Amino acid sequence: MQWIIFMLLLFISSMEMLTQNRWKKQASAGLLENCTGCVLCSEDNGCITCHHRLFLLIWRDGIRQYGMCVHTCPPGYFGVRGLEVNRCTKCRSPSCESCFSRDFCMKCKDKFYLYKGQCFRQCPPGTAAQPGTRECQETCEPGPWSEWSACTHESRTCGCKWGVETRVREVPDAAREEGTACPALLETRRCRMKKHCPGEKTEPKNKGKKRQKKPKTERHTGT
Repeated sequence: MQWIIFMLLLFISSMEMLTQNRWKKQASAGLLENCTGCVLCSEDNGCITCHHRLFLLIWRDGIRQYGMCVHTCPPGYFGVRGLEVNRCTKCRSPSCESCFSRDFCMKCKDKFYLYKGQCFRQCPPGTAAQPGTRECQETCEPGPWSEWSACTHESRTCGCKWGVETRVREVPDAAREEGTACPALLETRRCRMKKHCPGEKTEPKNKGKKRQKKPKTERHTGT
C-alpha cells in the first residue's frame, strides 16, 4: 500500500515538473523576441538592464512601463551613459526632435524654429530664420553711415581727374560677438578730384611751342 502511494506521489511530482518546464520554454521563447540585447529581462516590463554598449529605452503605455535595449536613442530622446546602465532620456520640450540635454534642443520638429536651444513657432523679435534651415539668428542692425571721406587716388587728394571716397557704419557689440551676418558696412563711390594741387605752378598752354617767325618781306627798289 505504501509503495502504491509513493508511486502516485512520484507521478504527480513529475507531471508538475513537466508542466513548469513547458511553461518556462514558452515564456523564454516569447521573451527572446522582445529582449534582444538585454542582460536582465522581465515578461511584463521587457528589458531591465542592457549590455554596456546599448541604451535602455523606457516608455509608458497607460499604466504599464516597458523597456527595450537600443543602439541609438530615437527622436525626442538623448543618450546618457552611466556606471551601471546607459539610458535614453526624453527631451523636455515635445517640439524638440533631438536634444543635447533635457533642456537644450539641437533640432526642432517641423513647423518649429530653433533659437538658443529652444523651439519656437516663430523666430523671436530681433531674429530671423536662416535660408535653408529652421534656425533663428540675431539680425544685424548697423548704426548710421559716417560722412563721406575725402576724395583720393593712391593716397593723393589732388593732381588727378578721378578718385574714390568711402563711408562706413559700425556694428553693435552683441551682433559682433554672435558672429551675425550683417549687411554692407562700407560703401565707395567715384568722385572728381582737383586736377591741380594748391601752390602748383601751372604751365601756360603754349609753353614748349616754338614761336613762328614772321617771314621777312624784302623790298626791291627800282634802278
